[in-house]
Amino acid sequence: MGNNNCTCCCAHGNAQPDKQPEHIGFLKDYGRILLSASLLFSGIILKATGMGFFADDTVMFAWYLAAYLPVGLPVLKEAWESILQKDIFSEFTLMSIATLGAFYIKEYPEGVAVMLFYSLGELFQERAVSKAKRNISALIDVRPETATVIKGNEAVVTSPRHVQTGDIIEVKTGERVPLDGKMLDEAAAFNTSALTGESIPRTIRKGGEVLAGMISTDKVIRVEVTRPFEKSALSRILELVQNASERKAPAELFIRKFARVYTPIVTGLAALIVLLPFLYSLANAQFSFIFNDWIYRALVFLVISCPCALVVSIPLGYFGGIGAASRLGILFKGGNYLDAIARINTVVFDKTGTLTKGTFEVQSCHTPQGISEEKLLQVIASAEQNSTHPIAKAITGYAKQRHILLSPATEVTEIAGRGLEARIDGQRVLAGNTRLLSEYKVEYPQELSEIADTVVVCAIGSAYAGYLLLSDTLKDDACTAIEELKALNINNIQILSGDKQAIVTNFAEKLGVARAYGDLLPDGKVEHIEELKRNTANRIAFVGDGINDAPVLALSHVGIAMGGLGSDAAIETADVVIQTDQPSKVATAICAGKQTRRIVWQNISLAFGVKLLVLALGAGGLATLWEAVFADVGVALIAIVNAIRVQKLIK
Repeated sequence: MGNNNCTCCCAHGNAQPDKQPEHIGFLKDYGRILLSASLLFSGIILKATGMGFFADDTVMFAWYLAAYLPVGLPVLKEAWESILQKDIFSEFTLMSIATLGAFYIKEYPEGVAVMLFYSLGELFQERAVSKAKRNISALIDVRPETATVIKGNEAVVTSPRHVQTGDIIEVKTGERVPLDGKMLDEAAAFNTSALTGESIPRTIRKGGEVLAGMISTDKVIRVEVTRPFEKSALSRILELVQNASERKAPAELFIRKFARVYTPIVTGLAALIVLLPFLYSLANAQFSFIFNDWIYRALVFLVISCPCALVVSIPLGYFGGIGAASRLGILFKGGNYLDAIARINTVVFDKTGTLTKGTFEVQSCHTPQGISEEKLLQVIASAEQNSTHPIAKAITGYAKQRHILLSPATEVTEIAGRGLEARIDGQRVLAGNTRLLSEYKVEYPQELSEIADTVVVCAIGSAYAGYLLLSDTLKDDACTAIEELKALNINNIQILSGDKQAIVTNFAEKLGVARAYGDLLPDGKVEHIEELKRNTANRIAFVGDGINDAPVLALSHVGIAMGGLGSDAAIETADVVIQTDQPSKVATAICAGKQTRRIVWQNISLAFGVKLLVLALGAGGLATLWEAVFADVGVALIAIVNAIRVQKLIK
């Protein structure tokens, strides 16, 4: 916020102070305010007790001027710099005019009080925004500063930025992994709370992916680095969250535009408060026009007009919402998505890896006469060995368990929504679903289409060679996820999948979802979402794994990527990334959006309500500068406290 051109009362160069010793920082920030407050209140006491020397106007002026300068000079300087940048109607200009005007009509205490409380409120606002930003960064920025690289028999400690892809790094028990890599040890337990918000240890086995920020909890491990420092999942996520403040919610954008119009209008109205009675007094000799009285009313009007409560508390509310959600393992890419998710009334889930664990297991092999199980498994696993799909991983893992040697596959072509075509030992091999075999005119037993489980069918040459039967299971919180969405009155819940309709229907019945659509290719999912969007009342969130579902994530009103750690597609395409891989966090994300939106609109209502009331009283001469200070600074502080409260409400 400190570097933009909005007329925000904290939008100046002091918003991001340099790091310094705590006691020096305190004196620098609060010393001038304490000095000003001491002189102001001692002056009020001296006048109230009738001290003789204080009755002299020159002494009183000098005393209150000394109280004014510590808090007034920085604001006067900002006002002058704003005017030079052609930003005439900034808060700094309004406060400068109001307080200098108060001195002109000899209302010295009020002039000092306005500037004192304005400066104090501004300082609190800067601190609150700065703390919110630091909290967000601290949630994610747990990247270690050193990495231990194994070179030959030596361990060399260096910066993670200098480690190359393919290097071997060693991580001791209790240390954080500095870079993304592949596990070289047989197995180890890791604390992933920095990435997922979950404290339950996760066991990663040899060849598994280890991510920067994880903590090795039970042994010394070695990892082969697969990504440079700048491209690690943690670095990308940190960049994502830090850039979230750039994507403004509609309420933020409205208030910024509103402040640019609103401030000059009220300045003009303040001038009219003085000018119109003066003109009326010229026309009506019986009307007594006292210049200082009308100037006072105009000054009250000016002080109240500052929109700091709105311009500061609204972004702070979104900062708080983003930070609180981050602690729960939910990353919003900006305040606009926090706002958009609050309006969601339709949630569409991908099935595999989103509602189900996506960790398939081979249950059985079925072959026609003349082909052994080992041959079928070898051919399918050889074709799938370089694929990252969960089903492919399950098949190649099962082949390794049975000690089946794989053959090299060439001319491998992935056919979206169907499977793979490859050449093994000179023969064409097809591995995928029944649609793939139908497309290549390969005959297969029709009963395969009726199996309510996942099957991978194979053809060698142009002949059917059998199939593998696999099963997937629902995630532990999948049923809870659907129940919590229904509790939020989101009843239009759907499942889309490329799996057979029988499999999708089976899972949907277990979850209590009435609308489930199977046999969908990627473009079929896109068409389905487009059909939903034709009804403008539908506000759609699509929840997928962020890899195969990138087009649908981009098409929906809010794209939510599940288990997006390490997935480039998830980070780049989705609007929200759920790090914990828990579908129940979708409801939590929607609640976070609703809570944040409620807090923001509470602040807007409070600020407008109080300001309009005191503006009317000020114009009528019924409010003093003290009430004006409350309407400006007091309401701003109340709004800030309310905005900070969002971090406790999101759980």
